[in-house]
Amino acid sequence: MSAVDTTGASEVGAVVAERTVHLTRDALVRYAGASGDFNPIHYRDDVAAAVGLPGVLAHGMLTMGLAVQPVAEWLGDRGWLREYGVRFTRPVVVDAEGGADITVVAKIGLLDDDGRPERIDLTVTAAGVTVLGKAQVWVVFR
Repeated sequence: MSAVDTTGASEVGAVVAERTVHLTRDALVRYAGASGDFNPIHYRDDVAAAVGLPGVLAHGMLTMGLAVQPVAEWLGDRGWLREYGVRFTRPVVVDAEGGADITVVAKIGLLDDDGRPERIDLTVTAAGVTVLGKAQVWVVFR
């Protein structure tokens, strides 16, 4: 098999993508419309407080989708995402005025027998804490 250009990344621990995404309450409402998840904990402070939450929360699937996007863009048309999984470890609280920043750092976690990235490990944080645990993306190169 021929070598694949991995944008200079060819060793375990090498960063292949980084991104910070700013979420606003407007983004949560748009996501609710697209996903059909209109649970009011995603847009109403009073409801979130009534059920004991620290504030309005970003949708878990929105957070998960935002986290994998930099890997998909890094991979491009050179291959595809074979598998993706996470554990939801902490909620992303989206402030009414300040919003929330989600930061993603994607690093090579495992190389295949040909030295190409096979697993990408994601570190996903918001407000200084990890919000997705065991976030791993398995990729296949053409």
